[in-house]
Amino acid sequence: MVESARQNLSLGEAAGLFLATLPPREKEISQPEVYKFVRWYGWEMPLHELSAPEVANYAERLSLSDKDYARKLEPVRAFLAYAKRAGWSRINLAVHLKAKKAKASAQTSTRQGLPEAISLTQRGYAELEAELAALKRRRPQIIEEISRAAADKDFSENAPLAAAREQLGHLEGRIRELEEILKAAKIIDEAPKSELKTGIGDRIIVCDLNSGEELRYMIVDPKEVDPTQGKISCASPLGRALIGRSEGDIVEVSVPAGKLRYQVKRVEH
Repeated sequence: MVESARQNLSLGEAAGLFLATLPPREKEISQPEVYKFVRWYGWEMPLHELSAPEVANYAERLSLSDKDYARKLEPVRAFLAYAKRAGWSRINLAVHLKAKKAKASAQTSTRQGLPEAISLTQRGYAELEAELAALKRRRPQIIEEISRAAADKDFSENAPLAAAREQLGHLEGRIRELEEILKAAKIIDEAPKSELKTGIGDRIIVCDLNSGEELRYMIVDPKEVDPTQGKISCASPLGRALIGRSEGDIVEVSVPAGKLRYQVKRVEH
């Protein structure tokens, strides 16, 4: 029973449980970076499927877009170490999350270059832009809330002040993340394609061969995942299984409970 629960834990669930163990101030600092790591692979990705090469690759990619990446790896490293201690991961993946050492000239060249492109649909890009604008509009309101709460000199019992500061920390972290994503974003071509093979940005209708239920998904970059709209990560087990498939294909997805079988009914580019 315990083993089954461990295997079914997703990255998003594990991150939430880990952050809940941290003191408020440490949680405020760690949450943006831990959630950035989780979004990279997809909230629904099973933690036990995360491999050492994938973790090492995350540090490599982050180093291309953020000169302060070494410090930002620390909260993620703490999360992965905790996952091993909690029994959610068979190995300590934290040891594979290493800051890369490079010569000064190489570092300078990398930082002057563009960050690695992130593939987004036009709609996904617009949604992230809208979210960024909304967060920036919200920023002055939170700062005003902090000013009002700070007027109460009893800081030891000032819960509104602590809550407002924590909210501002989360907001600033998300703003920085969105700015980085949009700066590195590459809008994928959503024009009709000559072949009906699935790729990032495509909408796919599949039939669950076990239940007969028809399901609709859209394969997106991990940064664009939204389960409420059927947007699944291309890095998730189902996303990886559907990439490159054509109408009529049958795919199998391995999950802790066994194998799920789907038939691709329609691909909408």
